[in-house]
Amino acid sequence: MFAKSRTINRQYYGKDIKSSMDVPNLIEIQTASYEYFLQRKNLEEGKPLLNQGLQEAFSSTFPIESPNGDMTLDYEKYRLDFEGIKFSELECKQKGLTYAVPLKALINLTFKDTGAILQREIYMGDIPLMTDRGTFIINGAERVVVSQIHRSPNVIFNYDKGKGVWGSRIIPYRGSWLEFEIDQKKELIFAKIDRKKKILGTIFLRALGFESREEIIKLFYQTEKVAVKNSNSAREAIVGKVLSKAIYVKDGDQEKKLFKAATRLHPHDIDDLIANGIKEIEVIKFDTRANPDDKNKEEKNLSVDSDIIINCFEREEIKFVREGNEFDEPTKEEALSAVYSVLMPGEPITVENAEKDLNSMFFTSRRYDLGRVGRYKLNKKFDYNPPLEEQTLVKEDITNTMKFLIKVYIGEEKEDDIDHLGARRIRSVGELMTNNIKTAFSRMERIAKDRMTSKENETLKPSDLISSKPIIAAIKEFFGSSQLSQFMDQINPLAELTHKRRLNALGPGGLSRDRAGFEVRDVHYSHYGRMCPIETPEGPNIGLIVSLAIYTRVNDYGFLEAPYRKIEKGKATNKVEYLSAMDEDKYYIGQVSEGMKADGSFATDMISCRHQGDYTTRSPKDVQYMDVSPRQVISVSAALIPFLEHDDANRALMGCNMQRQAVPLLFPEPPHVGTGMEQKCAYDSGVLVKAKRAGEVVKVTSECVTVKPEGGKRGEVDEYVLLKYQRTNNDTCNHQRPTVEVGEKVVEGSVLADGPATFNGELALGRNILVGFVPWNGYNYEDAVLISKRVVKEDMYTSIHIKEFPIEVRETKLGPEKITRDVPNTSEKNLDNLDAEGIIRIGAKVKSGDILVGKVTPKSEAETTPEFKLLNSIFGEKAKEVRDTSLRVPHGVEGVVIDIQRLKRSEGDDLNPGVDQVVKVMVANKRKLR
Repeated sequence: MFAKSRTINRQYYGKDIKSSMDVPNLIEIQTASYEYFLQRKNLEEGKPLLNQGLQEAFSSTFPIESPNGDMTLDYEKYRLDFEGIKFSELECKQKGLTYAVPLKALINLTFKDTGAILQREIYMGDIPLMTDRGTFIINGAERVVVSQIHRSPNVIFNYDKGKGVWGSRIIPYRGSWLEFEIDQKKELIFAKIDRKKKILGTIFLRALGFESREEIIKLFYQTEKVAVKNSNSAREAIVGKVLSKAIYVKDGDQEKKLFKAATRLHPHDIDDLIANGIKEIEVIKFDTRANPDDKNKEEKNLSVDSDIIINCFEREEIKFVREGNEFDEPTKEEALSAVYSVLMPGEPITVENAEKDLNSMFFTSRRYDLGRVGRYKLNKKFDYNPPLEEQTLVKEDITNTMKFLIKVYIGEEKEDDIDHLGARRIRSVGELMTNNIKTAFSRMERIAKDRMTSKENETLKPSDLISSKPIIAAIKEFFGSSQLSQFMDQINPLAELTHKRRLNALGPGGLSRDRAGFEVRDVHYSHYGRMCPIETPEGPNIGLIVSLAIYTRVNDYGFLEAPYRKIEKGKATNKVEYLSAMDEDKYYIGQVSEGMKADGSFATDMISCRHQGDYTTRSPKDVQYMDVSPRQVISVSAALIPFLEHDDANRALMGCNMQRQAVPLLFPEPPHVGTGMEQKCAYDSGVLVKAKRAGEVVKVTSECVTVKPEGGKRGEVDEYVLLKYQRTNNDTCNHQRPTVEVGEKVVEGSVLADGPATFNGELALGRNILVGFVPWNGYNYEDAVLISKRVVKEDMYTSIHIKEFPIEVRETKLGPEKITRDVPNTSEKNLDNLDAEGIIRIGAKVKSGDILVGKVTPKSEAETTPEFKLLNSIFGEKAKEVRDTSLRVPHGVEGVVIDIQRLKRSEGDDLNPGVDQVVKVMVANKRKLR
């Protein structure tokens, strides 16, 4: 909400289309994700912590047991020591520090033999805190952790045209890939583990414990019992059938196998059955494709209508069953040996090792993790319900994958679209940090186990076993050098906001720009309302770096959801529901621009709608949802372009990218022609000063706004200190100006002060000027720009840029460097603006070559001459040779010194090794249009 007197009156001239919902918080993807990681709210309110983020990292690592089992480290809880935060956000920026909170965990060390328990609170490192703006301050600079869009843990079925192979892949969050493929020529199914050699599908199943043909047939086929009679009609009914069970006949005291399971019966086989008195046999039931009206539809869906598994049994006989072998089919041991020889070629094969390795590869959480997302996707695909906590594979997953692949091959099921957003999910800052911390905790666990064996039990404390170094190093590496932790684009508020809402397909575990094809970069119908089809870079990253659409949210599983207005019985309701890309495929969705009556019914009998990428017309009764807003398709940048629908798509893309390059002006002006997004964009960007509580403005200066809160204690006031001439990451000027007056009533969230490129709480990137377009005989347009004198004179396009010039004072081998006014070989005129210590005074105008900080460095002494000895004895230290290493204004820079910051080791500032002092000089430059 905004103070009424300051709100700019806007007249809406568009079509009368009302949005069904307000635009949500635009940086929620950052703030909500980090809250998921830290659970700060639950900690402050004393609520139990959910098993997610930092809590999940602790619970998956602890308890840590010593190798010999004599002691155990248990975790109870963690806390964030907010009282231990030494510096504010602004101080961290000035001192080049990280804005972070100490993380402390309560750890118990239990000795098994005595039962004694030692409890200690252990420091685990500093966790960077997110600012209210959705950014981090790392080493004094604002950074953003960009959300990554990656392939979801999932099971995928597709056809490779190049190889002519139908395949499926079970992609875990962590662990080995399990693939199946069907050879079209031979009609056989094979398994592949981590892209190694192919293993026959039935051999792989036998290695998993399905030892007989009967067991495997039961997994894939329905069976039926058939009577054996010596009549033509009965014989015709049996010929060509495939046995689902082996047939045994008595041979003296023993039973002899007459036919194996999976034997296809020929006419002479029926003679044998009749001769041996077999009255009834069990056979595989083919042609089981379910009709929509069939009562046994579910049962039939469990069966496959293909000979592929039968063909695999025949292939087994050729490869594995030898003459004179007492078994007429491969044993589990032979199958395990065959699988192990593919996984570990050249290794000596033992059945125990093979079974242990195969089980640990897919069925233990140490080596394999589908994640909640992977389990959710498998459950949804196969329509069954192993609990979401079951995050390893179960045998049912493997058999269902094989079964589904065969159904895709024979055309009963559809193949998957790998570019569909249902197969891609978002990893935001909270999840990226969780993964990073888990890796650090596993290193910490190894160190703890090593220390448990090497130290004496009597004197051990939890702090002796747990090392915080791996955690500190992992956090430092993640924020300092990860591809997804980026220097914030801080040219203007829109650039900041867009950076926080960016989705990146590159980075660890993502795509590489060299190998990413056209399909993955292209716009897909499932992006509608989730990812902007316009905003993306123009270079090699096109389509790999994209932006969230305005109304999009990320669900608990990391999938993007778009809001839709519910339609019931042909009438639009006020209910708004969020749908993922998978759910949306089931429905017909109408446009928001359809004509509506007052009661919510549609003005026409047929309305335009879309369904799975097809655009069609339907009766309102057949439509389940409709869009909530015309701008839900696009991103914030695209929504700021007036008359976007009349732009060519390529020019709109350039417009989105160029708006982010607009420099904040000295005199900002809101646009005459806006789109309605200017206010929300500025409000959520974080550059405005907003009231934390309702109240009355009692004092306004250029540096501070004071508000007396409603219902506050006597004398209690809220003070809002404004930023003045602060340098941004991009050397632009962050300067806040009050927008309220004394006596004005404000509510919670009211705008108290404008930031850069904003005016009365609205985004103001440029100026409203009259433009004349004059082509010469149809030529030379876009060739030159003529600017009127008034534009320059009135500083319409004047901006302020602030550069930072730092200098370090080091301890060298020849002695310490010194900041001094006594600079060798420099005239007094060049030292005019330096103070007594040798540092430029604030307010001095400087140009290239001027000294900002006078500094001398000891020079290695040449061969000592008698003259030098004489000078040294007369003048002492002064005569020692020094060289001029002063900080000077670089070439091409001029401006006014607006601030000087000094950091000294002697005053407790944290500086690099060997550095005694750092001086930073800020030079502001006013740039006019020329």
